[in-house]
Amino acid sequence: MRNIATCYSEHAVKVSDSYCSGPLNKSYISPKSSFSIQNVVSCTYKTQISNQKCLYITISWCNKLICQGFFIKISEKNSGQNPNDFHEFPKMKGTKYFEEFRVHWDVSSAIFEAGPKPIKGFYILIMVDSKFSVVIGDMEDDPIVKNMIKGLISPKLRLISQCENFNGDLSNQISTKARFSDAGEEHEIMIKSGPEEDGPRSPIVSILIDKKRVIKIKRLQWNFRGNQVIFVDGLLVDVMWDFDQTVGRFNNGGNGIFMFRTRSGLDSRLWLEEEERNLVDKNYEKSYFSLIICASNKNPS
Repeated sequence: MRNIATCYSEHAVKVSDSYCSGPLNKSYISPKSSFSIQNVVSCTYKTQISNQKCLYITISWCNKLICQGFFIKISEKNSGQNPNDFHEFPKMKGTKYFEEFRVHWDVSSAIFEAGPKPIKGFYILIMVDSKFSVVIGDMEDDPIVKNMIKGLISPKLRLISQCENFNGDLSNQISTKARFSDAGEEHEIMIKSGPEEDGPRSPIVSILIDKKRVIKIKRLQWNFRGNQVIFVDGLLVDVMWDFDQTVGRFNNGGNGIFMFRTRSGLDSRLWLEEEERNLVDKNYEKSYFSLIICASNKNPS
């Protein structure tokens, strides 16, 4: 499969008012099916620790046959996820030093829902230059954590991207949750391929938000790569997909990549054009969030 950003530039479409208001009003009940298993979740956070310095912190939670635990990458640039840049934290609790960072963590009492990323009962504390503290998790008020961050500056932390890998093809239902903005609500996102229920029983791929179908991809042999725009929490969200041409054939779900990317405003440009502007104007600042979902029927490794 080709780069999903490249395919987006070739298939960009204009947003219409009817599209923004139409599909979100229609409920959809998906057929019974098995669920894909989430085995890797990578979350990238951005924080401004001084006027001159931003940090990008990526936490990758892993639950594979040969790898369980989490990995951390800390950088001043939001670059690609090179495995050599990550530091491994396989134990349930401990302290680790690298470069100018000190990391304390405790996931021994963490509570998990369906994937490798805990939903509560854990903390990851990152200290920078012994001046700044960043807490990821839900235990900022824990006495141990409060004692460690006492006297340190705690800058605001913002989640800017989330990448999730699922072991299972598109014939298995994919389900996850995401919040498209800091002020928005958490939404349930589901992706499923199967026969169309309200028309000809030809294979389709459905994308649902809070059990309402917002995108229906027909004629999969031609539309295996494309994009649409949806309207969520007052934001325009570009949705892109790229999956195998075999999706829907002979009960083969196929592999796929889906990307959800918010725009900086209702009158903003396509997000790829915003990226180009950001490269030219270093002072240009925008607020965005991206969610990438990868489904593969290959054995986890």
